[in-house]
Amino acid sequence: MDIVRHFGDSSTGIGALGFSGSAFLIQLITFILAYFVLRRYAFGPILEAMRRRKETIDQGVQLGEQMKKEKAELEAKVDSELHAARLEADKILGEAHTSGRQAIQAAEEAARIKADGILASADDRIKQDTALASKRLKNELSGLVGEATEAIIHEKLDVKKDASLIDRALKRGEA
Repeated sequence: MDIVRHFGDSSTGIGALGFSGSAFLIQLITFILAYFVLRRYAFGPILEAMRRRKETIDQGVQLGEQMKKEKAELEAKVDSELHAARLEADKILGEAHTSGRQAIQAAEEAARIKADGILASADDRIKQDTALASKRLKNELSGLVGEATEAIIHEKLDVKKDASLIDRALKRGEA
């Protein structure tokens, strides 16, 4: 208590500058209590939500990279098949000049149709995978917004308010 009297004495020392030791001690205790309450009840859930969001984003990025790799492999396969079709067409041309021209056209057309089919199939799969990843990310983001709202205001919103907040957050995220 000697320190409190020394700091609280307004006629000498720091007290002459308007510093109150008891007020400082109360503020210090209040700050420490607030820190531990926030650490126990707010920081943990917020950090966990951020970790899950990062994992979801990382999964989306990995899925995108995988789709790019598959597309490149499909393009290489298409190029390989086109090359094989051209070689076959050249062989036919050497065997019979007249019928060879018709065979070249037929082989190129078949390869083109097959390549178009492979590319269309790959594009469809990429679109489906992208839509699925986007839907998962949107659902995860909706959940995170709801959880963050609950953590901040300490109450559960009704479905209508919850949906409105989530839609606004998603629109801001898309912009």
